[in-house]
Amino acid sequence: MNKYDVAVIGSGPGGYVAAIRCAQLGLKTAIIEKYNTLGGTCLNVGCIPSKALLDSSHHYYDATKHFATHGIDVKGLEVNFNKMIARKNDVVSQTSGGINYLMEKNKIDMFQGLGSFVDTTHINILKTDGTSEKIEAAKTIIATGSKPASLPFIKLDKKRVITSTEALSLNEIPKHLIVIGGGVIGLELGSVYSRLGSEVSVIEYMPSITPGMDAMLSKELQKSLKKQGIKFFTSHKVSSVENKGNEVIVTADNKKGNPVEFKGDYTLISVGRKPYTEGLGLENVGIKVSERGQIETNEHLQTNVSNIYAIGDVVKGAMLAHKAEEEGTMVAELIAGQKPHIDYNLIPGVVYTWPEVAAVGKTEEQLKEAGVNYKVGSFAMRALGRARASMDTDGQIKVLADAVTDEILGVHMIGARAADMIAEAVIAMEFRASSEDIARSSHAHPTYTEAFKEACLAVNDRAIHS
Repeated sequence: MNKYDVAVIGSGPGGYVAAIRCAQLGLKTAIIEKYNTLGGTCLNVGCIPSKALLDSSHHYYDATKHFATHGIDVKGLEVNFNKMIARKNDVVSQTSGGINYLMEKNKIDMFQGLGSFVDTTHINILKTDGTSEKIEAAKTIIATGSKPASLPFIKLDKKRVITSTEALSLNEIPKHLIVIGGGVIGLELGSVYSRLGSEVSVIEYMPSITPGMDAMLSKELQKSLKKQGIKFFTSHKVSSVENKGNEVIVTADNKKGNPVEFKGDYTLISVGRKPYTEGLGLENVGIKVSERGQIETNEHLQTNVSNIYAIGDVVKGAMLAHKAEEEGTMVAELIAGQKPHIDYNLIPGVVYTWPEVAAVGKTEEQLKEAGVNYKVGSFAMRALGRARASMDTDGQIKVLADAVTDEILGVHMIGARAADMIAEAVIAMEFRASSEDIARSSHAHPTYTEAFKEACLAVNDRAIHS
């Protein structure tokens, strides 16, 4: 029987990063993956393929809507959807192959099969051919991620009533895509198909889209996506979803309680994700799971079984690939005797629509609720020379700072390249920068990041260009 210092179950961003860090620290490491390819949801049916389609569809949208204004006349433009999907698959394949290379480079043993606990130090690996193999591990890191959630009355047939997984590999562009859920996944995939010509209707139970984000972001994003043709139905409670063959009928109660009917050829269920722990054999070792299905851990991500840890989507917190990566690194270093830490307040959130949305720290609503005395500085992207040059004038940046110390407490961005720009805010807040620190730092001109500097200047009524 092979013996290891650490076994990692799951090869998503949390799992493979944890395995690499363990190996770097001199620990003999194994990684166990249920599926045929490494990378988990993110690389195979999540972050990477969705961004590939978002980029492809964005190019097409720009060509049809903006190229003429730039002086580029295009005739006979059409979508080769099969080729677009094939390019997406190629990006996924290359990225997953890169993880294989990293495993080999770091001398990590890879096992393909369903890993389950026999006891606290032994794991059985059930392979697809029906055979099994046992390994022994002094420590185990559970990184099995999540899967799409649904509503109890919805039957997911994965043909017309689909999840994000199926939406990334459709055989045709929908005529009318009904999206149930106005969160990140629904808006990103809704954007893909809206750009390609689908009618897209987003049904959201809450009064605004992207619940939990700063209200300014939700309002600005909805306004921008509405201009692009996406229809929104907020404060609508879905009551039924029926597959009628080539048509799906969705019934929802509007804010007045009156039933409203939607008809489309596809319905995307994007009401969140739930932890994936099936088949792990948690009951064999007595690992505690919360009512929401999350594995319970302490501040060191240690379960109630001291030599078993859990990270990523399978534990509490935001279901984000980069959060899982940070947790994987932290657990590896803890096992090796180091003293790492994570500031969960400084893990950014991003929506990869266009304009992009990104945020870190506290929202204005959270600061109000906590009774914090704060200042606000905002700057509109339309006042930015770089934004006008690229025709990306939608959006704004809002900076929240402590009214007394001027320390930055939250940054909320919507605009071109916000996903990349948010990193400056994260670094600033990691070092507890004040808004004045950013305001007095030179930013290259013309760039989108000048908007962050201007918003910081605006905190103390010193904005130059607005």
